[in-house]
Amino acid sequence: MSSLIPPQRHLFDIPADRAWFNCAYMGPQLRGATAAGIAAAARKASPWSITPNDFFAETEKVRRLFGALIGADPECIAIMPSASYGLELAARTLPLSPGQKVLVLAEEFPSNYYPWADRAAQVGAAIETVPAPADGDWTAAVLARLQPDVAIAALPHCHWASGLALDLVRIGEACRANGTRLALDLTQSCGAMPFSVAEVQPDFMVAATYKWLLGPYSVALAYVAPEWHGARPIEHVWASRAGAEDFSGLVNYRDETQPGARRFDMGERSNFALLPVAIAALEQLLDWRVERIAASLGALNARIAKRLAAIGYALPPPEVRSPHILGVAVPPGKSDIVTRLAAQQIHISQRGAMLRISPHLHVSDHDIDRLCDALHAIGQGQ
Repeated sequence: MSSLIPPQRHLFDIPADRAWFNCAYMGPQLRGATAAGIAAAARKASPWSITPNDFFAETEKVRRLFGALIGADPECIAIMPSASYGLELAARTLPLSPGQKVLVLAEEFPSNYYPWADRAAQVGAAIETVPAPADGDWTAAVLARLQPDVAIAALPHCHWASGLALDLVRIGEACRANGTRLALDLTQSCGAMPFSVAEVQPDFMVAATYKWLLGPYSVALAYVAPEWHGARPIEHVWASRAGAEDFSGLVNYRDETQPGARRFDMGERSNFALLPVAIAALEQLLDWRVERIAASLGALNARIAKRLAAIGYALPPPEVRSPHILGVAVPPGKSDIVTRLAAQQIHISQRGAMLRISPHLHVSDHDIDRLCDALHAIGQGQ
Protein backbone atom coordinates (compact mmCIF):
# COMPACT_ATOMS: atom_id res chain seq x y z
CA MET A 1 0.00 0.00 0.00
CA SER A 2 1.25 3.47 -0.89
CA SER A 3 2.47 5.61 1.97
CA LEU A 4 0.63 8.58 0.49
CA ILE A 5 -3.00 9.30 1.32
CA PRO A 6 -5.20 10.17 -1.65
CA PRO A 7 -7.15 13.45 -1.57
CA GLN A 8 -9.71 13.45 1.23
CA ARG A 9 -11.78 16.48 0.32
CA HIS A 10 -15.00 14.51 0.70
CA LEU A 11 -14.32 14.33 4.45
CA PHE A 12 -14.18 18.13 4.74
CA ASP A 13 -16.84 20.75 4.13
CA ILE A 14 -14.77 22.94 1.81
CA PRO A 15 -16.43 24.35 -1.33
CA ALA A 16 -14.88 23.47 -4.67
CA ASP A 17 -14.11 27.14 -5.40
CA ARG A 18 -12.27 27.66 -2.08
CA ALA A 19 -8.53 26.88 -2.00
CA TRP A 20 -7.57 26.64 1.68
CA PHE A 21 -3.78 26.58 2.13
CA ASN A 22 -3.98 28.15 5.58
CA CYS A 23 -4.13 25.27 8.05
CA ALA A 24 -1.29 26.79 10.07
CA TYR A 25 -3.82 29.52 10.87
CA MET A 26 -6.88 27.30 11.39
CA GLY A 27 -7.24 23.65 10.52
CA PRO A 28 -10.41 22.64 8.68
CA GLN A 29 -12.96 20.62 10.62
CA LEU A 30 -13.90 17.17 9.43
CA ARG A 31 -17.52 16.58 8.49
CA GLY A 32 -17.62 13.79 11.04
CA ALA A 33 -16.27 16.10 13.74
CA THR A 34 -18.87 18.72 12.88
CA ALA A 35 -21.64 16.13 13.17
CA ALA A 36 -20.23 15.01 16.51
CA GLY A 37 -20.14 18.62 17.70
CA ILE A 38 -23.73 19.31 16.66
CA ALA A 39 -24.93 16.21 18.47
CA ALA A 40 -22.82 17.10 21.49
CA ALA A 41 -24.18 20.64 21.69
CA ALA A 42 -27.71 19.26 21.58
CA ARG A 43 -27.06 17.18 24.70
CA LYS A 44 -27.30 20.27 26.87
CA ALA A 45 -30.90 20.72 25.74
CA SER A 46 -31.61 17.46 27.56
CA PRO A 47 -29.52 17.82 30.72
CA TRP A 48 -31.06 14.69 32.22
CA SER A 49 -29.17 12.72 29.58
CA ILE A 50 -25.80 13.77 31.02
CA THR A 51 -24.85 11.29 33.74
CA PRO A 52 -22.13 11.52 36.39
CA ASN A 53 -20.11 8.95 34.43
CA ASP A 54 -20.09 11.31 31.43
CA PHE A 55 -17.89 13.71 33.39
CA PHE A 56 -15.12 11.10 33.24
CA ALA A 57 -15.67 8.75 30.29
CA GLU A 58 -14.89 11.15 27.43
CA THR A 59 -11.89 12.69 29.18
CA GLU A 60 -10.39 9.22 29.52
CA LYS A 61 -11.05 8.49 25.86
CA VAL A 62 -9.25 11.70 24.88
CA ARG A 63 -6.28 10.67 27.01
CA ARG A 64 -6.10 7.26 25.34
CA LEU A 65 -6.38 8.64 21.80
CA PHE A 66 -3.86 11.44 22.25
CA GLY A 67 -1.50 9.11 24.09
CA ALA A 68 -1.65 6.74 21.12
CA LEU A 69 -0.96 9.60 18.71
CA ILE A 70 2.26 10.68 20.44
CA GLY A 71 3.34 7.35 21.92
CA ALA A 72 2.66 8.34 25.51
CA ASP A 73 1.05 6.66 28.50
CA PRO A 74 -2.49 8.08 28.86
CA GLU A 75 -1.67 8.62 32.53
CA CYS A 76 0.65 11.43 31.40
CA ILE A 77 -2.00 13.33 29.39
CA ALA A 78 -3.78 16.43 30.72
CA ILE A 79 -6.71 18.34 29.19
CA MET A 80 -6.28 22.10 29.00
CA PRO A 81 -7.92 25.14 27.36
CA SER A 82 -4.89 26.41 25.43
CA ALA A 83 -1.21 26.01 24.72
CA SER A 84 -0.45 29.02 26.91
CA TYR A 85 -2.07 27.23 29.87
CA GLY A 86 0.24 24.26 29.49
CA LEU A 87 3.31 26.43 29.00
CA GLU A 88 2.42 28.43 32.10
CA LEU A 89 2.29 25.18 34.04
CA ALA A 90 5.70 24.22 32.67
CA ALA A 91 7.14 27.63 33.52
CA ARG A 92 5.88 27.41 37.10
CA THR A 93 7.11 23.85 37.54
CA LEU A 94 10.52 23.46 35.92
CA PRO A 95 13.43 24.57 38.12
CA LEU A 96 15.00 27.90 37.19
CA SER A 97 17.56 29.74 39.31
CA PRO A 98 19.09 33.24 39.28
CA GLY A 99 21.67 33.59 36.53
CA GLN A 100 20.33 30.68 34.50
CA LYS A 101 18.74 30.98 31.06
CA VAL A 102 15.67 29.87 29.15
CA LEU A 103 16.37 29.18 25.48
CA VAL A 104 13.76 30.32 22.92
CA LEU A 105 13.77 30.85 19.18
CA ALA A 106 13.89 34.31 17.64
CA GLU A 107 10.41 35.51 16.72
CA GLU A 108 8.80 32.57 18.50
CA PHE A 109 5.02 32.56 18.87
CA PRO A 110 4.10 34.65 21.95
CA SER A 111 2.53 31.75 23.89
CA ASN A 112 5.96 30.14 24.13
CA TYR A 113 7.69 33.37 25.13
CA TYR A 114 5.61 35.28 27.67
CA PRO A 115 5.43 32.55 30.38
CA TRP A 116 9.19 32.12 30.29
CA ALA A 117 9.93 35.85 30.27
CA ASP A 118 7.68 36.29 33.29
CA ARG A 119 9.22 33.38 35.18
CA ALA A 120 12.75 34.51 34.35
CA ALA A 121 11.98 37.99 35.65
CA GLN A 122 10.57 36.53 38.88
CA VAL A 123 13.69 34.53 39.72
CA GLY A 124 16.45 36.66 38.20
CA ALA A 125 17.07 34.42 35.22
CA ALA A 126 17.33 35.52 31.58
CA ILE A 127 15.91 34.70 28.17
CA GLU A 128 18.47 33.48 25.65
CA THR A 129 17.23 33.99 22.09
CA VAL A 130 18.50 31.79 19.27
CA PRO A 131 18.92 34.05 16.20
CA ALA A 132 17.31 32.94 12.96
CA PRO A 133 19.95 30.89 11.09
CA ALA A 134 20.91 32.15 7.66
CA ASP A 135 20.92 28.60 6.29
CA GLY A 136 17.56 27.72 7.88
CA ASP A 137 19.07 25.05 10.14
CA TRP A 138 17.36 25.74 13.47
CA THR A 139 18.61 22.45 14.91
CA ALA A 140 22.28 23.41 14.58
CA ALA A 141 21.51 26.90 15.85
CA VAL A 142 19.82 25.54 18.99
CA LEU A 143 22.57 22.99 19.67
CA ALA A 144 25.20 25.72 19.42
CA ARG A 145 23.41 27.69 22.17
CA LEU A 146 23.03 24.80 24.64
CA GLN A 147 25.52 26.04 27.18
CA PRO A 148 25.75 24.83 30.82
CA ASP A 149 23.74 27.82 32.07
CA VAL A 150 20.70 26.97 29.91
CA ALA A 151 18.26 25.43 32.40
CA ILE A 152 15.25 25.17 30.07
CA ALA A 153 14.80 24.95 26.31
CA ALA A 154 11.30 26.10 25.27
CA LEU A 155 10.91 25.07 21.66
CA PRO A 156 8.54 24.08 18.84
CA HIS A 157 8.91 21.27 16.30
CA CYS A 158 8.92 23.81 13.49
CA HIS A 159 9.03 27.59 13.43
CA TRP A 160 5.47 28.85 13.25
CA ALA A 161 6.18 31.57 10.67
CA SER A 162 8.53 29.83 8.23
CA GLY A 163 7.81 26.14 8.74
CA LEU A 164 11.52 25.43 9.19
CA ALA A 165 11.91 22.20 11.17
CA LEU A 166 13.79 21.28 14.33
CA ASP A 167 15.17 17.79 14.95
CA LEU A 168 13.71 17.27 18.42
CA VAL A 169 15.29 13.84 18.85
CA ARG A 170 18.79 15.31 18.53
CA ILE A 171 17.85 18.32 20.61
CA GLY A 172 16.31 16.13 23.31
CA GLU A 173 19.49 14.06 23.55
CA ALA A 174 21.61 17.21 23.79
CA CYS A 175 19.33 18.70 26.45
CA ARG A 176 19.60 15.60 28.61
CA ALA A 177 23.39 15.57 28.25
CA ASN A 178 23.48 19.26 29.22
CA GLY A 179 21.07 18.95 32.15
CA THR A 180 18.58 21.18 30.32
CA ARG A 181 14.83 20.68 30.75
CA LEU A 182 12.75 20.57 27.56
CA ALA A 183 9.31 22.17 27.16
CA LEU A 184 7.58 21.99 23.79
CA ASP A 185 4.75 23.85 22.11
CA LEU A 186 3.68 21.52 19.28
CA THR A 187 0.54 23.42 18.30
CA GLN A 188 2.00 24.10 14.85
CA SER A 189 3.02 20.50 14.17
CA CYS A 190 1.24 17.86 16.25
CA GLY A 191 -0.85 15.74 13.93
CA ALA A 192 1.19 16.67 10.86
CA MET A 193 4.76 15.80 11.91
CA PRO A 194 5.63 12.47 13.54
CA PHE A 195 6.49 12.92 17.20
CA SER A 196 7.38 10.31 19.80
CA VAL A 197 7.55 11.02 23.50
CA ALA A 198 9.85 8.03 23.93
CA GLU A 199 12.31 9.37 21.36
CA VAL A 200 12.31 13.04 22.40
CA GLN A 201 11.69 12.66 26.16
CA PRO A 202 10.35 16.16 26.87
CA ASP A 203 9.46 17.32 30.37
CA PHE A 204 6.32 19.05 29.09
CA MET A 205 4.57 19.16 25.74
CA VAL A 206 1.34 20.91 24.80
CA ALA A 207 -0.61 21.30 21.56
CA ALA A 208 -3.78 23.26 20.94
CA THR A 209 -6.14 21.14 18.84
CA TYR A 210 -7.54 23.71 16.41
CA LYS A 211 -4.72 23.53 13.86
CA TRP A 212 -3.12 20.25 12.79
CA LEU A 213 -5.09 18.11 15.24
CA LEU A 214 -8.20 19.22 13.29
CA GLY A 215 -10.04 19.75 16.56
CA PRO A 216 -11.98 22.55 18.24
CA TYR A 217 -10.79 25.91 19.49
CA SER A 218 -10.30 26.17 23.27
CA VAL A 219 -9.06 22.61 23.76
CA ALA A 220 -5.39 21.74 24.17
CA LEU A 221 -3.76 18.45 25.11
CA ALA A 222 -0.58 18.15 27.11
CA TYR A 223 2.00 15.57 28.05
CA VAL A 224 3.58 15.85 31.50
CA ALA A 225 6.54 13.59 32.26
CA PRO A 226 6.08 11.37 35.34
CA GLU A 227 8.82 13.24 37.18
CA TRP A 228 6.50 16.25 37.46
CA HIS A 229 3.24 14.52 38.40
CA GLY A 230 3.54 15.81 41.94
CA ALA A 231 3.76 19.47 40.89
CA ARG A 232 1.25 22.10 41.91
CA PRO A 233 -1.58 22.51 39.40
CA ILE A 234 -2.74 25.87 38.13
CA GLU A 235 -6.29 25.14 39.29
CA HIS A 236 -7.77 23.02 42.06
CA VAL A 237 -10.39 21.14 40.07
CA TRP A 238 -12.98 19.05 41.89
CA ALA A 239 -13.00 16.36 39.17
CA SER A 240 -9.24 15.92 39.56
CA ARG A 241 -9.53 14.87 43.20
CA ALA A 242 -9.46 11.24 44.24
CA GLY A 243 -12.93 9.78 44.55
CA ALA A 244 -14.58 12.54 42.52
CA GLU A 245 -16.68 9.94 40.69
CA ASP A 246 -18.83 9.65 43.83
CA PHE A 247 -20.95 12.79 43.61
CA SER A 248 -22.58 12.06 46.95
CA GLY A 249 -19.20 12.34 48.66
CA LEU A 250 -17.77 15.48 47.06
CA VAL A 251 -17.90 17.42 50.35
CA ASN A 252 -15.66 14.82 51.93
CA TYR A 253 -12.68 16.93 50.93
CA ARG A 254 -9.50 15.04 50.09
CA ASP A 255 -5.91 16.10 49.55
CA GLU A 256 -5.26 13.23 47.14
CA THR A 257 -5.71 13.81 43.43
CA GLN A 258 -6.60 11.53 40.56
CA PRO A 259 -3.49 9.63 39.39
CA GLY A 260 -0.97 10.83 36.83
CA ALA A 261 -1.36 14.10 34.98
CA ARG A 262 -5.11 14.36 35.67
CA ARG A 263 -4.31 16.77 38.50
CA PHE A 264 -3.31 19.31 35.83
CA ASP A 265 -6.64 19.22 33.97
CA MET A 266 -8.45 22.52 33.56
CA GLY A 267 -11.68 23.30 35.34
CA GLU A 268 -14.75 22.03 33.45
CA ARG A 269 -12.48 19.67 31.54
CA SER A 270 -15.51 17.48 30.73
CA ASN A 271 -16.56 19.84 27.95
CA PHE A 272 -19.61 18.05 26.60
CA ALA A 273 -19.75 20.23 23.49
CA LEU A 274 -16.08 20.21 22.45
CA LEU A 275 -14.52 16.93 23.55
CA PRO A 276 -16.60 14.84 21.09
CA VAL A 277 -15.22 17.03 18.29
CA ALA A 278 -11.67 16.40 19.48
CA ILE A 279 -12.37 12.67 19.77
CA ALA A 280 -13.69 12.43 16.20
CA ALA A 281 -10.63 14.28 14.88
CA LEU A 282 -8.15 12.19 16.87
CA GLU A 283 -9.77 8.97 15.68
CA GLN A 284 -9.41 10.07 12.05
CA LEU A 285 -5.77 11.11 12.53
CA LEU A 286 -4.97 7.75 14.07
CA ASP A 287 -6.67 5.99 11.17
CA TRP A 288 -4.63 7.98 8.63
CA ARG A 289 -1.46 7.74 10.78
CA VAL A 290 0.71 10.80 11.26
CA GLU A 291 3.60 9.34 9.27
CA ARG A 292 1.36 9.04 6.20
CA ILE A 293 -0.14 12.48 6.78
CA ALA A 294 3.34 14.01 6.89
CA ALA A 295 4.45 12.17 3.75
CA SER A 296 1.30 13.23 1.89
CA LEU A 297 1.51 16.88 2.91
CA GLY A 298 5.22 16.87 2.15
CA ALA A 299 4.48 15.64 -1.37
CA LEU A 300 1.90 18.41 -1.88
CA ASN A 301 4.30 21.09 -0.70
CA ALA A 302 7.16 19.67 -2.76
CA ARG A 303 5.04 20.05 -5.89
CA ILE A 304 4.19 23.63 -4.97
CA ALA A 305 7.81 24.42 -4.11
CA LYS A 306 9.05 23.09 -7.46
CA ARG A 307 6.62 25.25 -9.39
CA LEU A 308 7.27 28.38 -7.34
CA ALA A 309 11.06 27.98 -7.54
CA ALA A 310 10.76 27.69 -11.33
CA ILE A 311 9.06 31.11 -11.51
CA GLY A 312 11.56 32.86 -9.26
CA TYR A 313 10.23 32.59 -5.72
CA ALA A 314 12.85 32.08 -2.99
CA LEU A 315 12.39 29.05 -0.75
CA PRO A 316 14.46 27.38 1.97
CA PRO A 317 16.25 24.16 0.97
CA PRO A 318 14.17 20.97 1.33
CA GLU A 319 16.35 19.48 4.06
CA VAL A 320 15.36 22.15 6.59
CA ARG A 321 11.66 22.40 5.74
CA SER A 322 8.84 20.73 7.63
CA PRO A 323 6.48 18.63 5.51
CA HIS A 324 3.28 20.58 6.18
CA ILE A 325 4.31 24.26 6.11
CA LEU A 326 6.08 25.78 3.14
CA GLY A 327 7.70 29.14 3.81
CA VAL A 328 8.22 31.37 0.78
CA ALA A 329 10.04 34.69 0.90
CA VAL A 330 7.79 37.65 0.14
CA PRO A 331 9.02 39.19 -3.13
CA PRO A 332 10.10 42.82 -2.91
CA GLY A 333 7.21 45.20 -3.39
CA LYS A 334 4.58 42.47 -3.12
CA SER A 335 3.24 43.01 0.39
CA ASP A 336 -0.37 42.66 -0.77
CA ILE A 337 -0.08 39.04 -1.94
CA VAL A 338 -2.30 37.56 0.79
CA THR A 339 -5.06 40.08 0.11
CA ARG A 340 -4.90 39.58 -3.64
CA LEU A 341 -5.06 35.82 -3.29
CA ALA A 342 -7.97 36.02 -0.85
CA ALA A 343 -9.91 38.04 -3.41
CA GLN A 344 -9.66 34.94 -5.61
CA GLN A 345 -10.71 32.66 -2.73
CA ILE A 346 -7.17 31.33 -2.36
CA HIS A 347 -5.98 31.50 1.23
CA ILE A 348 -2.46 31.60 2.66
CA SER A 349 -0.84 33.64 5.44
CA GLN A 350 2.02 36.08 5.73
CA ARG A 351 4.08 36.01 8.90
CA GLY A 352 6.94 38.47 8.95
CA ALA A 353 8.88 38.26 5.70
CA MET A 354 7.48 34.84 4.82
CA LEU A 355 4.44 33.66 2.94
CA ARG A 356 3.15 30.57 4.73
CA ILE A 357 1.54 27.86 2.61
CA SER A 358 -0.01 25.10 4.71
CA PRO A 359 -2.30 22.56 3.00
CA HIS A 360 -4.06 19.51 4.39
CA LEU A 361 -5.48 16.41 2.77
CA HIS A 362 -8.43 18.29 1.29
CA VAL A 363 -6.19 20.06 -1.23
CA SER A 364 -6.74 19.10 -4.87
CA ASP A 365 -4.65 19.38 -8.01
CA HIS A 366 -6.98 22.19 -9.07
CA ASP A 367 -6.23 24.06 -5.83
CA ILE A 368 -2.49 23.76 -6.47
CA ASP A 369 -2.87 25.02 -10.03
CA ARG A 370 -4.91 27.99 -8.86
CA LEU A 371 -2.37 28.92 -6.17
CA CYS A 372 0.69 28.61 -8.39
CA ASP A 373 -0.91 30.34 -11.36
CA ALA A 374 -2.04 33.24 -9.16
CA LEU A 375 1.42 33.61 -7.60
CA HIS A 376 2.97 33.50 -11.05
CA ALA A 377 0.69 36.28 -12.24
CA ILE A 378 1.48 38.39 -9.16
CA GLY A 379 5.20 37.78 -9.65
CA GLN A 380 4.90 38.96 -13.24
CA GLY A 381 3.30 42.20 -12.07
CA GLN A 382 -0.19 41.34 -13.28
